[in-house]
Formats: sequence, C-alpha cells, structure tokens
Amino acid sequence: MPNLFDRKPSPRRSPTRLIEVDAWVDSTLWRAVHGFSSAWESLTVFSRRFRVRGFNRVVVELTCEAMTLGVAGFVLLLLLAQPAMQKTVNGLPEQADFSIQFLDRHGNEIGRRGILKANAVPIDELPDHFVKAVLATEDRRFFEHWGIDFLGLARAVGENARAGGVVQGGSTLTQQLAKNVFLSNERSLERKVNEAFLALWLESHLTKREILGMYLDRAYMGGGTNGAAAAAEFYFGKNIRDVSLAEGAMLAGLFKAPTQYAPHKNLPAARARANVVLSAMVDSGFMTEGQVVAARRHPAVAVDRSVIQSPDYFLDFAFEEVQRVAANLPQRTLVARTTVDMGLQKLADESVDFHLRQFGKSYGVEEGAMAVLDDDGGLVALVGGRDYGLSQFNRATRALRQPGSSFKAYVYAAAMENGHKPTDFVIDRPITVGNWSPQNYGNSFAGRIQIQDAMARSLNTVAVQLSQEKGVGPGRVAALAKSFGVETPLRGDKTIALGTNEVTVLDQATGYSVFPAGGLASHRHAIQQISGADGTVLWDANRDMPPRARVLSEEATKSMNEMFVRIPEVGTARRARLSMTRAGGKTGTTQGYRDAWFVGFTGNFTAAVWYGNDSFKPTNKLTGGGLPAMTWQRFMEAAHQGIELRPIPFIDDPIPAPGSIEVAKTEGDEGGPRIARPETVTASTQKILADIETMLAATQPIVAEKFAAAGAVSLVPPAAVTTRR
Repeated sequence: MPNLFDRKPSPRRSPTRLIEVDAWVDSTLWRAVHGFSSAWESLTVFSRRFRVRGFNRVVVELTCEAMTLGVAGFVLLLLLAQPAMQKTVNGLPEQADFSIQFLDRHGNEIGRRGILKANAVPIDELPDHFVKAVLATEDRRFFEHWGIDFLGLARAVGENARAGGVVQGGSTLTQQLAKNVFLSNERSLERKVNEAFLALWLESHLTKREILGMYLDRAYMGGGTNGAAAAAEFYFGKNIRDVSLAEGAMLAGLFKAPTQYAPHKNLPAARARANVVLSAMVDSGFMTEGQVVAARRHPAVAVDRSVIQSPDYFLDFAFEEVQRVAANLPQRTLVARTTVDMGLQKLADESVDFHLRQFGKSYGVEEGAMAVLDDDGGLVALVGGRDYGLSQFNRATRALRQPGSSFKAYVYAAAMENGHKPTDFVIDRPITVGNWSPQNYGNSFAGRIQIQDAMARSLNTVAVQLSQEKGVGPGRVAALAKSFGVETPLRGDKTIALGTNEVTVLDQATGYSVFPAGGLASHRHAIQQISGADGTVLWDANRDMPPRARVLSEEATKSMNEMFVRIPEVGTARRARLSMTRAGGKTGTTQGYRDAWFVGFTGNFTAAVWYGNDSFKPTNKLTGGGLPAMTWQRFMEAAHQGIELRPIPFIDDPIPAPGSIEVAKTEGDEGGPRIARPETVTASTQKILADIETMLAATQPIVAEKFAAAGAVSLVPPAAVTTRR
C-alpha cells in the first residue's frame, strides 16, 4: 500500500497562488494610491494656510516669475561663459619674457615691448596717495564687491541716461584686469559676459591686494609703457615709489584714456585730468581739500619725450612677429629693426583721422583702419583704429570683416588663370546657384559685356558666373586667396564671389600686393632684422626668409593689372585717381552698408582701407568709392612725392604724361589743405647706408686687432660700431 506522505502536491494549487499574488499586488497599489491621495490632501490643506489673495498674490507671482527667469538667465550666462572658463584651465597666463627695443627702418627708436616695462613693485611699496588716486577714479568700492559692482553699475547707467551718452563706465577694477589678462579690447556682448565671469574667477583665486597689484603692473599707460612703474620712469624719470601727489594723480588719470591724457603729448589735458582725479579723491573721502590744494597749485611736469613717437598698433603686431621669429633664438633681450616708415605712418594716421573727423558723423561711421605695404612686402604703415588710447583692439590685423566686392580680385584672378581674357564677352543675366539668386546693385543686368567692364562696374552676377565655371570653383578661389597671403581661414562656399568670407585689412593688403609684384607672393613682414643686445645679427629678412614664389602666372597678372588700372579711371573708384602715376584697385561695399573698402596699389605701395563700426551697425550708405577711396588717394598723393616712381608691371603707360589724367575732386578737397610727404631717406640713400654698415661690420675685427696690438683701449663699445639704417 503506497505511503500517503509520499504524495506530491496537486498541480491544482498553482492557480490559487497566482490569485494570492494578484490580490497582494492589487492591495499594495490601492494602499499606495490611497496613501498618496491622503498625503496630497494633507499637503493641500497645509498649503491653504499660505494662500495669498489680492495685491499680495500679484507680488508673489511676479517674484516667482522673476526667480524662474533669473535661473534661466544664469544658466544662459554659464553657457556663454564657457569659452572664458577654458582660458582659466592653466591658471593665469604668464607675461612674455621677451624684452624688445624697436627701431624704424632708418634706425630710430620707436618704442619698446615686453618685460622692458619695468620690474614689478610690491603693492606695499607704492605711495599711498597713488593707490588712493587709482581707487578713487577706477573703483571706489573695490574692497567691498566680489568682482562685479552692481551698485556702481546702476549708478553708471543712471549717469549715462541723464547725459544722453556714455560718460561713466560700470566695469570694476577686477573686470578691467580680466580684460587685460585674458581677453581683447573688442567691444561685444560676449566679451562683457566673459569679462564678468573671469572677474568672479579672479576674486575667488586671488586676494584683493594681489588683484590691485597685478592691475597696476599690467595696465597700458600710454607711450608704449605697461604698468605704473614703467609709466613713472617714462613720464617723470623717477621711481614709482618717489612720485608726488600731483604726479600720482596724473598717472591715475591715464587709466581712462592713456593716449588722450599722455603728458608727453598733451600736458594741458593731462593736468586737467589730474585735477579731476584730485577732486575724486576728495569726493570719495580719501583726502581732504586741504591735502590736495598744493597738488592743484603745482601740477606735475613730464619729461620731454617728443623725440620718440610710438606707432602702437604697429608695435603690437611687430611684437607678435618677433615672438614667432625669435621663438628658437637663444636670447630674449633683442633689438628689432622694423619695416615701418614713420613719415608714411604719420600720413596714414592723418588720412584716416582727417576723414573720420570731416565725414564720420554724416556717414554714421566711427572707426577706420589701414595697412600699407611697400613693393618688397614690408609693412610701412598700420592704422588699427582712430585712437589707441581708447581702444587697443587692432582693427587692421584682428577685426574680421566682410570685404564685399573687393574680394572679387581673387575670383577674376582664378578666371584669368583659367584662360579668360579681359576682353572676353560674358552674358550678365540672372543666375541661380542652388536656392540662391544673387542680384546686381539696382537689380538690373547689363546683358552682353566684356569681363573688364563687368569688373569695373562690379557686377555681382558675372563674378558668381566666373566662380562657378569648371576649372575655377569656390574651392579654387579660396585656395588662390590663401596662396596670395590671406591668412584668415576661408569657406569655399557658393557666396565666396561676393566677399561673404570675413578677412582682415592686412589680409587684403597682402593679397593685392601680388599684382604689383608681377604675380609673386608678397612675403609680408614687419621685421627686417633682429639683433642681440651686443649688436650681433641673429635674424635677417633678406637672408633668412625663403625666396618669393610665383602664385599667379605672368599672363594672368598682366590681365588683372590691365583691368585694375581701369577701375580708378572709368569704374567705381574714380576718387582714387592719382596725378603722378596710374593706380589700380577695387572698391568693396557689404550688404547693409556695414563695411566699406578700397584696396589699391601703385608700383611702389599697396594699401587697404576699411571704414565701419565695431558694433556692426550699418553706416549711412557709405560705399567703397567714398571715404575709403578718398583716404587712399589722400595718402598716396603725399606718399609718392619725392620718390622714384616704379611702374605697375605689364602696364604700357604706367606713368602718364603731366595733365593726361584728371584727378577727381573729392569732398575732402575743400575740407583742409593737402598734406605733403614728410622728408625721409630715399631708396638710393638707404642702399648707400647699408653698404657703409656692411663695410664697418667687416672692418670691426681688424680695427679691434690693431688696437689690441698697440695696447690701446677702444673708447667705442663694439655694439656702437655697427650703424643702423
């Protein structure tokens, strides 16, 4: 008989277990929902105690909305500040260890850059009245805020609103240091956001004394000096520790506008600014009127530095070039002879400044830039803006602007290289590339027209047609521009023919200099020679730069030059015609009149001129044939006086007979006297001086040997034997 205890459980019990599990799940869910409902009801009953009605409800709702928008805005600012935060990954950037004395092409000192500024002076050793003068004018609440002074910002906004313009800034001293150390002087919303976050970073990583000391050590103080210690030596010939109250106030006044208030250039303005600083010290409570009365009655007197004129925009660019060239040189204390011609530099500064003063307001334009190269590719003049003291941002080398029709030079050059001739006929008609249909100015078409006439009239549709031809193409145009010396990366897209790719003023001057060079690369350079402190030549452009390579065939260059010289005579640049020689060039005007260009050349010089606004605000219909062509013509008329005129390659009549070309009258002719070219050393004289320099360098060892044999002591140091051109 089978054992009853050995029986297995009946399989019929499985459905019963499933029912139990289902009941457990149902009851658990019910308890959870019931518990949540009870908790929610309790929370609702509790929340009713805080219910507001009427006006209080409006206040609460607005506060909540403000907090929500504030959080969203803070997240947005964090996203915008990410590029700035990347700059702090390696901490504070080190200052350049180079110490450079710059000479012009004739051997005259024009400025210094690098650690020649002066040794840093600890904040504890600075005069108390100087520190108070800086804080009174730059940031009175410096020791109270955390990098951003919202009270000061609100006060500045109010003052500017009452004055109807910008009369007071809201940036703290920490924000100014952030700009000097990490950022550029470009005026943009992105820079201001980055500046604010970097100021907070500086406040969290440095003490107030360290921030103040670094600011006083690195700020630009005019005259090519950086830091208060260097400024005291330059302007007053004394150590910063020894400056008087009047001198300290004058130094403190330089932070606002170093060039405008530089005492060696404009002593009355510097004294007036120092008086404002003294008043600020009294208003802020740092000093009493009785303590500053002596400084008011006996203002500071600056050392006469009129013999040295510093082309600061040029020196900034030249300093960068020295750092690249001398990166592998064993020495860091160097003397660099540059390519700048101070006479031409003055002409360029005057030409841009004259037209901005005369016509800037009527055309709604605030800034201009200019770059001039000689026939050897040397940068002889550079204008990076209307006032270096107000803005050190170099618009000639750093500002990326659309060149408009001035970029068509590379399109036509590619077409000429592809087999076209200036007299070839094309059909100016509507054209569509993808979903893009470019238009000519005035929305009209010329029909059957020669290429040279299409270029002179700056027809957009013809340039686009040529850029789309087989053997040309946008990519080929971009590659050709790069080979010409345009260093800014270009997008080889369909709109490249109309100048939608951003370039710099110096890029355009470099690219166009290929045409007067006969199709050879320009070899743009700002440094001619670098020597050590003992006079030893460490680098020489003639010796160490590679030979100039051909980037455009002679036939294509001939065609381009023939077309270029027609533009000032029958085309869009008639205001650029010269009286003594034929010139070639091209105008450029961007969409919305935001940028106006003229880039042109003679056999001697190539120059690019740009006018526009830092804010990209449209001008009052300014075109390239207006102020840019007028500025170029004013400069070139003076620059070609008293020099040997070189012909433009492949032009049959490069130098016209007197009176054969009628120079166009411009609006500027009645605005002031025509300027003359300052006296300078001619090319033949420079060659003679160079030969003398070579001869003296060769005879120096022989002279030293004879002195040694005679037992005499040379009274002339070896470094002084080599003359500088």
